[in-house]
Amino acid sequence: MIQLKNIDKYYDAKFQRTFVLKGVNLDINQGEFVSIMGPSGAGKSTLLNIIGFLDEPNEGEYLFLDQPANQLKEKQKVQYHRSHIGFIFQAFHLIEEMNVYENIETPLVYRGVKGKERKALVAEMLDRFNIVAKKDLFPSQLSGGQQQLVAIARAIVGSPKLLLADEPTGNLHSEQGQMIMELLKKLNDEGMTIIQVTHSEENAKYGNRIVRLKDGYLKEDE
Repeated sequence: MIQLKNIDKYYDAKFQRTFVLKGVNLDINQGEFVSIMGPSGAGKSTLLNIIGFLDEPNEGEYLFLDQPANQLKEKQKVQYHRSHIGFIFQAFHLIEEMNVYENIETPLVYRGVKGKERKALVAEMLDRFNIVAKKDLFPSQLSGGQQQLVAIARAIVGSPKLLLADEPTGNLHSEQGQMIMELLKKLNDEGMTIIQVTHSEENAKYGNRIVRLKDGYLKEDE
């Protein structure tokens, strides 16, 4: 599903080149749950952003569903991002001016899904995550755990092939964090490919594979 070959990501400043990622080779198959680990500044989020078409490598090749990502036009990348990839962030990134229902519906609007179908898909998510009673509330009226549930519902409402999670439990207390991790595990059991960035060894074990980065290099793949 995902093939990264000799991926470099760097920034040039005057006479210095700073590498964020260096020579990263990584294959991820459909249906895997991969945890990316490493210290702060190791390049974890940058790697996730490259996989999710939010950033581009300076060197190397990235194949997504056998398509060379570097040959895709900007419009195609946006299309891939919308139709194949769901994103969950540590800071939730819900739209404050929209209620729960509207937040979940937003990706479907961007994809041009018709009103009746949107209604059915959002209703399914509200029901699945047991947040029907919260549909008219705004993010500021929800707890952190509830906000992350809404963020996950928004990420998967369009049935993406790949779910990317950047420290999905970073802003939650341990009980909420465990609930979110169990939910991700369930989604993976249902066939969704998941890649998460985490600092937590405990959370990493929910996956079936751990990839460790250090100073931009892929150190271990276990």
